[in-house]
Amino acid sequence: MTRRQRSVDVIVVGAGPAGLAAARGLADHGVGVVEVLEREAVAGGVPRHCHHRGFGRWGVTGPQYAARTVEAALGSGARVRTGVTATGWAGPLTLDTTGPHGLERIAARAVVLATGARERPRSARLVPGTRPAGVLTTGELQQAVHLHGQRVGSRALVVGAEPVGYAALTALRRAGVTVAALTTEEPRHQLGRACAAAARLGHGVPVLTGTAVAELLGRGRVSGVRLCHRDGRLTTVDCDTVVFTGDFVPDHELARRGGVALDPGTRGPAVDGAFRTGADGVFAVGNVLHAVEPALWAAREGALAADAVRGFLGGSGPAKGGPAIEVEAPLRWVAPNRAVPQVPVEAFVLRTSQALTRPVLVVTQDGRRLHRQYVPRRALPNRTLHLTGRWTGSVDPAGGPVRIRVGGPGSGILGAAAE
Repeated sequence: MTRRQRSVDVIVVGAGPAGLAAARGLADHGVGVVEVLEREAVAGGVPRHCHHRGFGRWGVTGPQYAARTVEAALGSGARVRTGVTATGWAGPLTLDTTGPHGLERIAARAVVLATGARERPRSARLVPGTRPAGVLTTGELQQAVHLHGQRVGSRALVVGAEPVGYAALTALRRAGVTVAALTTEEPRHQLGRACAAAARLGHGVPVLTGTAVAELLGRGRVSGVRLCHRDGRLTTVDCDTVVFTGDFVPDHELARRGGVALDPGTRGPAVDGAFRTGADGVFAVGNVLHAVEPALWAAREGALAADAVRGFLGGSGPAKGGPAIEVEAPLRWVAPNRAVPQVPVEAFVLRTSQALTRPVLVVTQDGRRLHRQYVPRRALPNRTLHLTGRWTGSVDPAGGPVRIRVGGPGSGILGAAAE
């Protein structure tokens, strides 16, 4: 089949909050032809099937927010093409695509990767058992309930007790499904106090901590789940539906195929504060960098990335390079993960692998302390931890890696090094 070839100024891959905000920021400032490619049939990203409120102004639901972001991008003059998948790279800034109108090869002056993240399914989590029906991720559940009105079961177990687990609980109750419990292997849940109280008291759903899924039971359709508790007890929960929530990973396949370097911590593209990857003219933004942050945070990054892309196209961006930013355990990762002194960063996003009580974050380079920040709250796994970027101007661009660790009094972990 003949592959049609054409050119645009900027290609944005992904029509979620980050990609649409980037496209709007570019088109609003007259950056030629800005084209957004979305493999789904409808643009808007994950918020399309998140019917809870809290998107933007109070009371705005996910579908309302998604519709508004699509409308804003189209109103700015950006092109939004749905049902189009970027399958690979034909050059440093050239993408091969397939869609309703066949195969295309699109060249651009810059490419913005906003491909988002996905939950790891049961198979990737290596949960034993057969392969029965009724096993879903949160995304699959929300699409089935909110987009297609499908029946998903009658009694469910939700694996995961973080905010997305509560979103799954809400979707199941909307579908008329009884929820047996929310479970987490962590020693405590990562729900906010209000969500935890609503689950336990408002909905009568227990939250089981220190509990792992040992095996799925049933053939044809799931009939139950065997759980292993922290004290070694094995119990069985009868259910016909299991929803695996959380455990997000960046959707980085396209970046990897293009030779874009990935950060070993986030497993998404390694970027500096201007969202520049190691590939010249290729930017990455949103939850492909840090799985996952709320839609408003992703959209904010998209708007900032638009500024950086305009600087690149105009030849006015700061020099690339700079040392890597690394974290020490129990911190898991940080994004952005390269430091360029000339690129201001309002805040870095971090994750921890264990609960920390009012931690102190210490930033150093070659033994020189750049910053020390006290966090006046408990930091939990799978919850956002922010670090100010005011210290980036003190980074030596020719120095060694910048390191972030937990240390000092009040760090909340045993064995922390004193300042």
